[in-house]
Amino acid sequence: MAASSAGVCTACTIFRLSGRYWFSRTFSYNNNFSSRNVQTTTLHCQSQPQTKRKTDPRKWVGVVGLEIHAQIHSNAKLFSESGVHFAAPPNSLVSYFDASLPGTLPVLNRRCVEAAVMTSLALNCTINKKSLFDRKHYFYADLPAGYQITQQRLPIAVAGSLTYNLLVRQKWNQVVTKTVRIKQIQLEQDSGKSLHDDTRSQTLIDLNRAGVGLMEVVMEPDMCCGEEAAAAVRELQLILQALGTCQGNMAEGQLRVDANVSVHQPGEPLGVRTEVKNINSARFLARAIDYEIQRQTDVLESGGWILNETRSFDYKSGRTTPMRDKEGLQDYRFMPEPNLPPLIVYDNKTVPAHADPQQVVNIDQIRERLPELPNVRRSRLVEQYGILPEHSFTLVNEDGLMEYFVSVARETKAEPRKIIGWIIKDLLGLLKQHSLNVSQSPISPMSMAELLNLLEAGTVSSSAAKQVFQELWKGAGSSASQIVQKLDLGLLQDRSTLEQICRTVIDSHQEEVRAIRGGNKKVLNKLIGLVQRELKGRADPVQVKTILEEKTL
Repeated sequence: MAASSAGVCTACTIFRLSGRYWFSRTFSYNNNFSSRNVQTTTLHCQSQPQTKRKTDPRKWVGVVGLEIHAQIHSNAKLFSESGVHFAAPPNSLVSYFDASLPGTLPVLNRRCVEAAVMTSLALNCTINKKSLFDRKHYFYADLPAGYQITQQRLPIAVAGSLTYNLLVRQKWNQVVTKTVRIKQIQLEQDSGKSLHDDTRSQTLIDLNRAGVGLMEVVMEPDMCCGEEAAAAVRELQLILQALGTCQGNMAEGQLRVDANVSVHQPGEPLGVRTEVKNINSARFLARAIDYEIQRQTDVLESGGWILNETRSFDYKSGRTTPMRDKEGLQDYRFMPEPNLPPLIVYDNKTVPAHADPQQVVNIDQIRERLPELPNVRRSRLVEQYGILPEHSFTLVNEDGLMEYFVSVARETKAEPRKIIGWIIKDLLGLLKQHSLNVSQSPISPMSMAELLNLLEAGTVSSSAAKQVFQELWKGAGSSASQIVQKLDLGLLQDRSTLEQICRTVIDSHQEEVRAIRGGNKKVLNKLIGLVQRELKGRADPVQVKTILEEKTL
C-alpha cells in the first residue's frame, strides 16, 4: 500500500553528454548468493546546450512518508496453523494453504486480529468495526497463489497518530516532540523468500515466511529528513514491543520499512517521489532517506527531473540504486476475497448477547489490557525518581534497562541520580563496547545494588568502587563485598597514615607545590590522584584533599 505522499517517482539517473540527455539505469538485486548489476544506456532526446538554473539548494525541502510492515507476534500464521519460527529449516513450516494447493481455505487467526486492534488503540486510530479482505494480484515465484490477501478497500483501522521525540544536534537535553499522522493499519500476508543461486543458474524458494501475519502501518508524509523518520520508527518499535504485538527485531525482518521520498520548494506542489524498499535498520533508514533527498536535489539543481521508481539502499556504499520504474500504473486487479467474510469486531455496547468470548474480538476488553506505553513510562520515571528527562529516554529506549534501574533502586539506599550515573555511563558503556544486551550483563541488579550500598555506607571510596565494578564485570562469581575484602579495597580510616602518604607525595613533587602556592589550585588534583594511586583508591578523596590543602597552602 503506497503512502499518500508526495506525487510520483523516479527510476533512472540522468546525465548530460555533448548536448544530449541520456538515461543510465542500473538493474540490481541482492541475495545470499550474489549481487548482480546490469547497466544499460539509452538515448532519450537531443537538445541544445542549456544553462543550469541558478537556484539555492537550501530552498529544497524533503518530504518523507513511511510504510512499515510489522510481523505479528503469534505462534501461527495469519490464515493457517503453520508455526512461525525464525531460521527454521527451509520449507519446514508450510501448510497446504501456504503452498496454495487447490481446495484449501483461509481460517483467520484471532490472535492476529487482537494484535492489530491493540496496536491501533495504542496509535490513537479509529477502529473500523467492519473491515474487508481483498486479493492483490501480482506474480512472484515466492507467492504461490499469485495474489496476496490484504485490506485495500476497508482496513481494520484509520486516522491515527504517533508522537515521537527528536534530538536537536544529538543532545538529549534538547528534545523536540513531533507527531506523524497514521493513514491506516491493515492486516495482510507476508510472501515467501527467494534465494538466487547464480552459480547454478537457479532460484530457490523458501515458503516458511509465506502467510505470516503482518500489520502494515502507513504513515502520512509528515516528515522531512532521515533523522525524523528513524526517530518515528524507533518509537513505533518500542510501542510494539511494549504491547507484545511485534517483537520488532529488525535484523530478523520482523520490522521492515519502505520510505517514500520526494523534494520540493516551499509553496510549490509536492515533487515526484521515489520509494526505497525493505530497509531493516533505523540507522540505515536515516542514511537512505538523507542520501535520496540529496540525490534528488542534485538532479533538479542540474536541470534534470526525477523519475517515479523503486530503489534499494546499499548500506556499504551508502547509496540508493534503481530496482524498477513505476511510471506505468501497475494493475494489481484488486478484488474482494471470496473465501473470507467481513471482519467484525465489537465493543461492550455492540457485542451480541450470549456470544462465545473465544469467537468475539472486543475492543473495550483489549483497551483495558493496554500496558504502560513508552511515553507514559518516561513521565513516570521522572516523577517517581526525580531523574532528568533525558535519562528517562535512555532507560526506556534500551531494552531491559528500565527494569534493571528499577531493580537496583529497590535494593539500594543510593540516590536515583547516582544510580543513573553508574547504569548509563559505566554499565551501558561496557555493554555497548562488547555488543551485549542488558539481559546479557555479567553484573546483575543485585550486585550493582550491593556495590552502591558499600559506596553509600563509606565502606569503599568512589575510585575503589570503580575497581570493584571492573572485577564484577569479569564475572568471577564473587560478590562486591568479597571483592573488597579479597583485594583489600576497604576505605582507609586512619588519618595518621593518610597524612604520612600525603607528606611523601608532597616532598617528592615540590614543583607542583610551588604552583599551588602560586595560585594554581588545579594542580592539587594531580597530587590527589598520586595519593590515591599509592593507596589503590582506598582513601576518601574529600579527606585527601583536605589534608593536602592544609599542608600546601
